[in-house]
Amino acid sequence: MNDLVEQLILEVDKGLRFCTNSFEQHKRDYPAKDMNENKLNEIEKNHSAGLMRVNHAGEVCAQALYRGQALTADLGEVKEQMVEAAEEELDHLAWCNRRLKELNDKPSILNPIWYGMSFSLGALAGLAGDKWSLGFVEETEKQVVNHLEEHLEKISEKDEKTKVIINQMRDEEQSHQEQAKEAGANELPEPVKEIMNKVSKIMTSTSYHI
Repeated sequence: MNDLVEQLILEVDKGLRFCTNSFEQHKRDYPAKDMNENKLNEIEKNHSAGLMRVNHAGEVCAQALYRGQALTADLGEVKEQMVEAAEEELDHLAWCNRRLKELNDKPSILNPIWYGMSFSLGALAGLAGDKWSLGFVEETEKQVVNHLEEHLEKISEKDEKTKVIINQMRDEEQSHQEQAKEAGANELPEPVKEIMNKVSKIMTSTSYHI
């Protein structure tokens, strides 16, 4: 029991760090580090910032989901996979934060709420069993990939830096989806997928603005 309490305290601390961007910054190179900033008009700039704020919130949720699942996973290899995926997603979180700064904007103030909700969902998915937990990862990443592809279509052609970042994120999220499937993920029931999609829409529509 004491171990669980200690783990929960550690996870709360990590959650606060992720939500306030006070964690160790990206280990891999920033995808747009050698690119020049094309001049965007105010509408284009604000739109890119809104989409990157959504992506940043999504990465906060990804951290919470993976860490929640790692906390309650049964098999050691699944715990390890969840922690490893969370570490890779940290780069995405840092890249989104850096791009927001370049656009003179900030992350969503609702991130702590998204983190708490996602961590709880991840922990519940882990309790349901490793196959269902992996199924939750597969479906989550599938929906994230769809969102990122939509963003690529909506961003101004002039904003090449944001496009490069989102392209790399999309490819890596797709890889996480495939890894979960190969590890034996159970496909989630359609009603669960629909609920996940509706919650995702609420998150994206609010995080775009605040």
